[in-house]
Amino acid sequence: MNGASHKEFTLGRPLPAGDDSAEGPHPVDRHVGLHIRMRRKALGISQERLAEALGLTFQQVQKYERGANRVSASKLFEIARALKTNVAYFYEGLEDEAHEPAARGFIGANAQQFLLTPEGLELAATFPKLRRASLRRKVLDLVRAVAEMDDEEEPAAVAAVR
Repeated sequence: MNGASHKEFTLGRPLPAGDDSAEGPHPVDRHVGLHIRMRRKALGISQERLAEALGLTFQQVQKYERGANRVSASKLFEIARALKTNVAYFYEGLEDEAHEPAARGFIGANAQQFLLTPEGLELAATFPKLRRASLRRKVLDLVRAVAEMDDEEEPAAVAAVR
């Protein structure tokens, strides 16, 4: 591998200075785990039921979904079969993230973390059910406005505590 790190080799680009595997799961592992969770939730399958189908504990499924444990190729194949999809599904969107630094920073950190929450998953599952683009835009505008209010109120709350 020419002395390249595992992350650099798999992502095909140099890593920022100070990047260390001790900082958390590899971005690809997080991406695959997120897709396992999204597919499982979309099918209405519990972690326990998926674990049983795979001969695992639900804690192992949790670790896969968080990217804390890497999924072997054979286990990913089994997961794909249990979730009625193909292995490629779990890698969808990964190339886009690797080639667009701005998108990678947002999708890789903020959106993935959000989608790992119950609220994030529910929003991701429900939002596409809004068929009218104008209504989706209004919901998005509402969320932006509330986020701005939250940002403005946080410094005031911190100042009140002092």
